[in-house]
Order: sequence, then structure tokens, then C-alpha cells
Amino acid sequence: MERLDKILSKHGFGTRKDVKKLLHSGAVCVNGNVCTEADFHVNVDEDVIAVDGETLSIKRNVYLMMNKKSDVVCAAKDGLHATVFDCLSDEYRHTFLGGDLHLVGRLDIDTEGLLLLTTDGTLTHRLTSPKTHISKTYLVTLAESVAAPDKARYTDAIRSGIEIPPEGDESGFVSLPADVTWVSDNVCNLVIYEGKYHQVKRMFATLGNRVVALRRTAMGGLKLDESLESGEYRELTTAELALLQ
Repeated sequence: MERLDKILSKHGFGTRKDVKKLLHSGAVCVNGNVCTEADFHVNVDEDVIAVDGETLSIKRNVYLMMNKKSDVVCAAKDGLHATVFDCLSDEYRHTFLGGDLHLVGRLDIDTEGLLLLTTDGTLTHRLTSPKTHISKTYLVTLAESVAAPDKARYTDAIRSGIEIPPEGDESGFVSLPADVTWVSDNVCNLVIYEGKYHQVKRMFATLGNRVVALRRTAMGGLKLDESLESGEYRELTTAELALLQ
């Protein structure tokens, strides 16, 4: 149950003061009955709210899939570059009942592909906690072609775990065993089960190569909708959300 004024405020009808004026005007109905009480409690899963005759789609939490484009940073604000939040329409630029829209993990500025945004903190914790080892799949393009003997070396090292040296202020680590399949001599699909700083780039740098293009294509059982153009996004379907639970 939620207060009616809170629901209306969180769905773009202004401040609590604005909402009170709207309620006193008689424009708001709950289950077909005019309601003027700001503190009236509504069951967001069952009750029907209408404003000026138009039924509201009440959302406690929002789940977005974005096909992140390059040169856009995963941050709420940045003084130099556009952010993923700049790609969103006004429909998602307010606080929902579940809270503020936030990123589920991050991608580097030059990395493209699947990025999740949600208001659901519980889901975010599950997907990003080091304890859960949620898989993340990347399409990796390397600067140098890899001959058959080196492919075997790369594959064995990736599947065994690679000792990654420190980078800047970031400490070194041994990567968890990962999976790799080769698409061509310089392109592979990599599945990792953690999300360290610049991890994919550091893994291949340690192996003696350089990543020139990186695209995340899946997280857990959820795959990127390839019909989304670069920078486009949409809400997850019920079936897609179930893949992340």
C-alpha cells in the first residue's frame, strides 16, 4: 500500500503541493471514484488510478536494457562526455516508487553493448555481488591475429585463471576461470564470472595482445536485443526479467 500523493508525485505530477491541488480539482479517480485525499492508501498491484480519465501505468520498479554506444560514460553526470542517462527520455527522469534509476554495473567509455538500468536495489546487489558469479559475455576484437598454437595457449590460460598485474591504483588479481570460443583469428566470445576494473582488456594484455573493440552481449541468461540501435533502450519483458532472478 502506498499513499496516493506519493504515487502521483513519483509518476510525474509534480511536488506533493502540486499533487494536492490536482486532487482537490477532482481530476483523480481510484477504482472509478473521485478521490481528493492525499493520504488515501492505494494497493499499487490491484487498484486502478486515473487522472483526467486516463489510467496510470503504476510502476514500483523499472528495468531497462540499453545497447550502450561508445563515447558515452556510465555515470549520472560527467563534465566532459555525454552519459547513459542523457540517452533517456523524460519518462525515466524522475524517482519511481522503488527509488532512483541506477546502473547495474558499468561499462568503459569505449565499450558497447548490454547495459542494465533499474530502480530495484535487490536485483542490482544480486547481479553485481562478487559472491554470485553472474556470467557476463563479451565479443572481443583483438589488435593482432592469434595463430592456432597461441589460441590454445590463450584458451588454457583463460580457463585456468590469469595472474593480472596491478594497473594504476588498481591492485593485481588472479582472474576466475572463464570460457572462450574463437569466432576468427582475432575475434572471440569471452564469458567471465566477475567484473574487475578493465578486466577483459587486462586479461588479453597479460597474454600479449590488445583489445581494440569490446561489446557485452549477455548478462546471465539475458541476451542483448540486437534490434536495438546503438544508444537505444527499452524495458525488459516479464520473461527477460525472470532470467535475472
